[in-house]
Amino acid sequence: MPWIRRLIFYLILLSIWEGIVRLEIWPPYLFPGPLIVANALWEGVTQGLFLPATLVSLRRLAIGYSISLSLGLVLGLLLGRNKLIQETVGSLVLGMQALPSVCWLPLAILWFGLNERAIIFVVVLGALFSITLGVEAGVKNTPPVYLKAARNLGARGVRLYTQVLLPAALPAILNGLKQGWSFAWRSLMAGELLYYTLSLGNLLQTGRDLNDAAQVMAVMVMIVIVGVTIDQILFAPIERRVRERWGLA
Repeated sequence: MPWIRRLIFYLILLSIWEGIVRLEIWPPYLFPGPLIVANALWEGVTQGLFLPATLVSLRRLAIGYSISLSLGLVLGLLLGRNKLIQETVGSLVLGMQALPSVCWLPLAILWFGLNERAIIFVVVLGALFSITLGVEAGVKNTPPVYLKAARNLGARGVRLYTQVLLPAALPAILNGLKQGWSFAWRSLMAGELLYYTLSLGNLLQTGRDLNDAAQVMAVMVMIVIVGVTIDQILFAPIERRVRERWGLA
């Protein structure tokens, strides 16, 4: 069964981790064992630090990702359907996609100051171009026969996009949305490292300032848990339905 194989795999990883700790290559305060990190994680949850910090980070992520999703869908459709925009704006989007989102952080601080708007700005730009390119790829790869058939049946304007083009492009769009989400999550953590309010990124920075590797690792575990949970709750069911609809599952 899959869950048994996963359990065995992670038990092996924990055993290797504990074995490296027992070799005492690094002092315990620099490389704590899994039990110490688990205790730090438990203390962070029970002391009311990790859960409020997670909610703050998720709120910022939701705002930034929603803006990226709205802009990315429109821009991706324009790139996929308009040759002039593709030849001009498309080259810019490709260039911006190659730029790490953390590079926007100094500029965001100069423009907005060290506040919520700067962080959300970085999150938006971290996700926007991946979503845009995913939508563009889906639109371009839609078989022309679908559009011709839809036009023959009377589909025009908005109906052509909502009832034909977007559903046909959904697999590629979904890949862009997932990639955009992962970039947004990473951009958020980078931005929160510099902004001193209660958040997961700030707890990472606090652990570093206190030379508390156990807290740093515990927050990293928390970030992974949140990321995997969102993927399993939000993206995995949609992806499963899309695969079943397209006969890929």
